[in-house]
Amino acid sequence: MAGKNKRKLEDLSVDEFMLSGFDSGEEDDCEDEESTQQKGKMKKPAPQKTSVKKQGKASEHKDHLSALKSKDPEFYEFLQENDQKLLNFDDSDSLEDEEEDEEERMYHRLPSQLEEADDDNDEVETGKKDLKKPKEGTKVTEAMIENWRTGLRKEPTAKLIRDITQAFKAAVATTKGDSEELCRYTISDSAVFNSLILFCIKDMHAALNKMLKLKDPEKGQKKLILPSSSPRWQKNQIDIKMYIAGVVQLLSSLTQSTVVAAVLRHANQMVPYYLCLPKQCRHFLKSLIKHWSTGEETVRVLAFLALNKICRNKQDIYLNPVLRQMYIAYVKNCKFTSPNTLPMINFMQRTLAEMYSLDTQVSYQHAFIYIRQLAIHLRNAMNLKKKETYQSVYNWQYMHCLYLWCRVLSTIYPSEVLEPLIYPLCQVIIGCIKLVPISRYYPLRLHCVRAIILLSANTKTYVPALPFLLEILQQEDFNKKPGRMSIKPINFAVILKLSKTNLQEKAYKDGLVEQLYDLILEYFHTQACSIGFPELALPTIVQLKAFLKECKVANYCKQKAAFGVGDVTAVAAWEKQVAEEGTPLTKYYSQWKKLREKEIQLEISGKERMEDLNLPEIKRKKAEEKKADKKEFKGLFESDSDDDDDDDDDLFKSKEGKGDSDEDDEGLEDLSDLSDDDDDEENVDDLEEDDSDGDQKKPSSSKGKAPKKMLSTELKEVADGDEDMVEDLELSDQD
Repeated sequence: MAGKNKRKLEDLSVDEFMLSGFDSGEEDDCEDEESTQQKGKMKKPAPQKTSVKKQGKASEHKDHLSALKSKDPEFYEFLQENDQKLLNFDDSDSLEDEEEDEEERMYHRLPSQLEEADDDNDEVETGKKDLKKPKEGTKVTEAMIENWRTGLRKEPTAKLIRDITQAFKAAVATTKGDSEELCRYTISDSAVFNSLILFCIKDMHAALNKMLKLKDPEKGQKKLILPSSSPRWQKNQIDIKMYIAGVVQLLSSLTQSTVVAAVLRHANQMVPYYLCLPKQCRHFLKSLIKHWSTGEETVRVLAFLALNKICRNKQDIYLNPVLRQMYIAYVKNCKFTSPNTLPMINFMQRTLAEMYSLDTQVSYQHAFIYIRQLAIHLRNAMNLKKKETYQSVYNWQYMHCLYLWCRVLSTIYPSEVLEPLIYPLCQVIIGCIKLVPISRYYPLRLHCVRAIILLSANTKTYVPALPFLLEILQQEDFNKKPGRMSIKPINFAVILKLSKTNLQEKAYKDGLVEQLYDLILEYFHTQACSIGFPELALPTIVQLKAFLKECKVANYCKQKAAFGVGDVTAVAAWEKQVAEEGTPLTKYYSQWKKLREKEIQLEISGKERMEDLNLPEIKRKKAEEKKADKKEFKGLFESDSDDDDDDDDDLFKSKEGKGDSDEDDEGLEDLSDLSDDDDDEENVDDLEEDDSDGDQKKPSSSKGKAPKKMLSTELKEVADGDEDMVEDLELSDQD
């Protein structure tokens, strides 16, 4: 009976067996005729009520098997002995969809005939391997790339772009090592890989613009034309998204700097496409910040250009997070400073300052928070006074942060928004200098002074930096002989702290004097145009003179030439160089010579010089005006005026009696007018002076007698008289 049942089961497939109606009387009879004859016909099980929710097929089969136990216990026992898995299967698939069942049927079908166990196991395993093995993609060749290039340059289509994008995806997968990733194409040759990447870098940007029919930006146009404005954007968005995501993955996997620089140039062209896809743009920004902070020089520059381009066009979305991530990357990568890393750190300082200048409001928020953090570290160090707290301030990260914010405030100046941060930043720098003011930390003090000079020079703010430099001249004993000699000089630009051995070396004092000289000169240069420069320089000059008197080391207090006076060739070369370059005295002499020659020319042409000087002119009074003055002041001096009138009448009568018409008489008549005027003035002076002087000058005259003729010397004395009246009046042409 068991064999009969087994033979019938072999003729049935799994699906037929599972779908066989155990609840029907006919199928029960077909399955086991002998059992039905012995026990008789059994009642059909009552049909179960279907629930509202649809049950899975596994649950239905389980119900059938449970009914089989009561309906045909012998067959149930047979199943327990020969096929235990069928009875103890899991019903976890009760919620699976019918589509998944159909897929399973497609891939999992039982063979029509069962074979022996040994041969069957090997073939089943090989069948499983064939099912798991993915279908191989089309291999990319140089000819295919050349055809794609020709098609793109002729007329780019959506299908062609899709094929190139799939091939580019396969190339990127090879750099990541994802060989199991399903792709339509495969790249197996390095030459094909290089050709494909080079082809995409050169031609894809122009092809995409041509396919989307984007116009070229006009000259001087700063605003980018976004591809999303094209009506063809939605149709090709998926392929473009796949391509630019592959560019970001390629940047993260490449290691050779020249290849990274080439891909970054292409990515910089694709910035408008990244701006239209926010998710890909965020990944792109993350990769750019990494290359900006850790890459080679060219890579850093290209990454910064792309960052600046994105933030300029989407400030409200990307600027704030980008500035935060760039500042964190800057702090991480300036922990160690050496002659090789210092140029890169300076590059990050300058470029980050440029990024902060895009929006002063956002920059103020960042600067306020991070300067406040620096102040908190300094306050903790001043209060706790422990080695750990000192190290939190006296390190390269702290120092480079001070440099950064000094450069940011200097770059954005003048700005009403950021100007209030100048004072607290200066206080933090000065507090850092005063925290541990010992000789071992002189290099750190010099760095702080450089930061102050940078801030003071560019913001036109006076910050007292000279006292911190002159204090070193007072504290350090430069006359003390060094304990040991060293050949290698100390590079103060890349150290913050000196060891005890360095303090005993001669190179330490030599380098310190050079640093002080450089910084004092640089600070005076920044303040040279200030009106308070004399007062600023005087205390420094006094202290420097005192230092020169006390210092006995010739190298520190005297400037020596590299050659001796006996070297005639070197002296001649030096004199020639000085003559060509000029000295302050020669420059002053050339200016003075020009002014002096101009003055000499003015002296030669006296008239022109008088006109240039605008001197006042002399105006003499007319005879009529003099007579009018006499009549006006007649009542003041009656005695003198009467005598003068008599003299004048007698003088005129004598001239009429002679009847002479000589030129001498006319000249005498003119002089008489002057003498009368002079006599009047002398009479006024005689009231204030002695009478003796007046009596000698006045000729004796009496009534009825003609006056005596005056000599030429007397006439000259009368003509000279007192000084004429000087007025700033102009004469007419007739006068």
